[in-house]
Order: sequence, then structure tokens, then C-alpha cells
Amino acid sequence: MIAELVVDCKNHHGEGIVWNSADQRIWWTDIEGRSIWSFKPGTGEHAQYDLDDRVCCFAPRRSGGLIVGFADRISLFDLDSRQEQIIERFEPDNPATRVNDGCTDRQGRLVVGGMNEANGAADSSVYRVDADLSVNEIISGVSCANSTCFSPDGKTLFFADTPDNEIVAYDYNDQSGTVSNRRVHCSFTSEPGLPDGSCVDAEGCVWNAEWEGRRVVRINREGVIDQIIEVPVWKPTCCAFGGPELDTLYITTSRFLSDEQAIANEPLSGGLFAVKPGPRGVLDAPFGG
Repeated sequence: MIAELVVDCKNHHGEGIVWNSADQRIWWTDIEGRSIWSFKPGTGEHAQYDLDDRVCCFAPRRSGGLIVGFADRISLFDLDSRQEQIIERFEPDNPATRVNDGCTDRQGRLVVGGMNEANGAADSSVYRVDADLSVNEIISGVSCANSTCFSPDGKTLFFADTPDNEIVAYDYNDQSGTVSNRRVHCSFTSEPGLPDGSCVDAEGCVWNAEWEGRRVVRINREGVIDQIIEVPVWKPTCCAFGGPELDTLYITTSRFLSDEQAIANEPLSGGLFAVKPGPRGVLDAPFGG
């Protein structure tokens, strides 16, 4: 099965894709292009919102607007008015790290992790942002947070520190938002790419975009890859189920760090792709704050 292009957006580094049921649009960020994009299935309508700063991840808010992981801070943000309320500066004592990946849990709290983009040191962390806008660390010693997503019942957190080349699972206390019992869910040592962004389907299987792997894979509940979606470009980055029936898998891609020849060979790199793989997704909760 091969994913097909739906928006030839030529993102520098497409990422952080999420379905917003409130407006029936798929939303994603171009981190290095400093813009947020949206696409409405059925009409083909798409829009680009240019910003001054890098947006690394975001989620819709229950009350309207977004919670945004900018590179250096976490904020409440209104895309139309551009009004911003800063919740917290991200790791201000470590200028080498930035926000990278995030997702809401089933209770509507944002779980957001960082990366060291200077030297790859494992000196960033993963944090939980509660509805009251308090921020608490839940995982430490992280080099490049990715693959953050939750089982349908909200009791398992899936996560990847990408250089470790594996997706791990934690027991997630859906009341306190704390983690325990870390274990390897799926090793990627035999895969062509590295684990990047993920989502979960209604059967509890993890779908992961493989960075520099030209594919998205489904990992079943036993931790075995049982389905492969081919992506016709080198660098898939993230995936999310969307559409009115949550039956379409949307995939962001990147041309970040690709040279001119690589881009010439794959002019669709940085585009938004989609496929109907069979399973359906799970609707993510909007941020509760």
C-alpha cells in the first residue's frame, strides 16, 4: 500500500500533525518553515499561517485556540489574533534544547518532550502540562523526544527517544499523569529508518513514521510490525488519523538537511500524504486548559 500526495506544500520540516474534530481539518506544523498548515478533506482547501517562531508541536484547546510548543516555550495561542499567553519557558537553563514532540493524553493534558539540537546529548525531558497550566517533568534524560501517543484507554504511553532506535511503553496513570514500568515495545534495529512521530488506532496499535525510512509502519499490541505503508519520499516525520470517519492516515514529510540533488530527485518531499489503511483512528482529546 502506497500513500498518495494530497498537498504539495514543500515543507522544510513538516511535523506534529493532528486532526481537529471541531473544524474538521487536519493541522500540522512546518517547524523550520515557521508556519502552521491546515487541510480540509473533501474540498482540498488548504491554508498556511506564517509565524515569527518555530512551532514544534501543538494541540487544539477545548475552549478554542491552541496550546503550542514553540521551540523555546509553551504557550496558549490564538492563530487568528496572534494573542499569546506564555505558560512556561522551555528548559531556559539549557540553550541547546528545544521542544520537539507532544500529544494530549485522554484527559486533555499535554505531554511534550524536547531534544538537544546542538549535540544530541540526553539532557532534555518530557513534561506534562495540566489544565490548570501547571508543568511537571515525567521523563528525564532524553535526547530527542518522539512518538508520543496514548493507547485508546489512556493507560499506556508510547514514546521514542529516537537515537535509541526503539519505541518504548510506559504504564500511564490517567489520574495523576505519571509514568512507570518502562519496557521496550518495538525495536527498530532491523528497520530502514528511525522512529519519528506516531499515533494510535482504535485497535490499540501504534503507527510510526520512520525518519529516512520511506515508510510508516503499524506495530501491533504484541510489539510486532504487521503493516507497512510505503511513502514515496525519503523522510516521513509524523502521522495522524483524520477525516470524518477517522479512516484516513495523514503523513507529514520533510526536506530538512536534504541537499539540492536529493530534493531534485524527490520534488514531492515535504508534502502531505494520505492513505486509507483499513483501521480507524482514535480522536485525541483537546487540551483542557
